[in-house]
Amino acid sequence: MSFAVKSLLLVATLGLAACNNPDRYGAGGAGGAGGIGGAGGIDTTGLGDPNNPASIAYFNQRVGDRVLFAVDQSTLTPEGRQVLAGQAQWLMTNAGYAAIIEGHADEQGTREYNLALGERRAAAVQNFLISQGVTASRLRTISYGKERPLEVCSEEACYAKNRRAVTVLAAGAGV
Repeated sequence: MSFAVKSLLLVATLGLAACNNPDRYGAGGAGGAGGIGGAGGIDTTGLGDPNNPASIAYFNQRVGDRVLFAVDQSTLTPEGRQVLAGQAQWLMTNAGYAAIIEGHADEQGTREYNLALGERRAAAVQNFLISQGVTASRLRTISYGKERPLEVCSEEACYAKNRRAVTVLAAGAGV
């Protein structure tokens, strides 16, 4: 059996398994009393309270989960270093979390170029966090290049938001 056929079968099997949760909408079924109000049964409480300094919501909203980059650059700006210093301090205080650092690029340029640029941006963030004392085993990088834009338009304001690295937290010391 070819790799593509095996992959397709695996994806189909996982898709069917995901549909096999009879309580996915909480008690009472769809629109019932269970689940989170209007969230379709998705548990958003794991994000935590933005007022709790140990929560993911606090990290995302108060510390800052992203840094921005200049055009075709992977060098950290002074503002980016300030955000990352806060991230490093938070990660040192909250050792129960690991992080995946996502590198992103704007839509200009080829897919291959932007994947490489996103990887350099993620690596710059990872290296800075490590230099601040965060254990390397708690950090992993991935590049999305231009594949996951925040904004889609052909204006500099949109491009600027897409030139970023985002630190995504996960519970557990290793990713």
